Amino acid sequence: MALTPKLQALIEALRRLPGVGPKTAQRMALHLLERDRDAALMISRALAEAAEGIGECQQCHSLSETPVCEICEHPGRDRALLCVLESPIDLMAIEQTGGFSGLYFVLGGHLSPIDGVGPEDLGIDQLLDRLYQGEVQELVLATNPTVEGEATAHYIAEQLHDLDIKVSRIAHGVPVGGELEFVDGGTLAHALAGRRQLERGR
Repeated sequence: MALTPKLQALIEALRRLPGVGPKTAQRMALHLLERDRDAALMISRALAEAAEGIGECQQCHSLSETPVCEICEHPGRDRALLCVLESPIDLMAIEQTGGFSGLYFVLGGHLSPIDGVGPEDLGIDQLLDRLYQGEVQELVLATNPTVEGEATAHYIAEQLHDLDIKVSRIAHGVPVGGELEFVDGGTLAHALAGRRQLERGR
């Protein structure tokens, strides 16, 4: 079967999803067109609405449909406790454990000089401005336990040497080289409960 331009464009679009190769993308496209056009239209509408209606929270930089997300606005959250994460999916993973009552700051990635990603690309200046306001008493660095995640956590900790703030790092139960989104809830809750304070140079 020859691929028409529109079918090829659909397959290429599906290939942009994580973990989807050319064969899987082709099967998805053909399934939607041959067997479930209602689902194809539903997905199309949902994607368009999400792309247009979901932005970033002005405070934590996670995904939000409002200028400030529900977590940041919640009066019951502990505003003295701030958890730094790499992505919104990590925030979702921690929230699912029900074991964290503070607020979040989502970096949108990690430091990676080889890829040209520096502190200014992650909003670390905005994070530091928030910390210097004095409301946060403990900063939990929950970047992924990869080489880049560890480097990002240590970089942030080094910027706080003149602040009287506790800096901790999630530790127990999270495998080295792993991604938070793939860690089960019990392990992640244990990691948060057993976080350790980082030593900072002066």
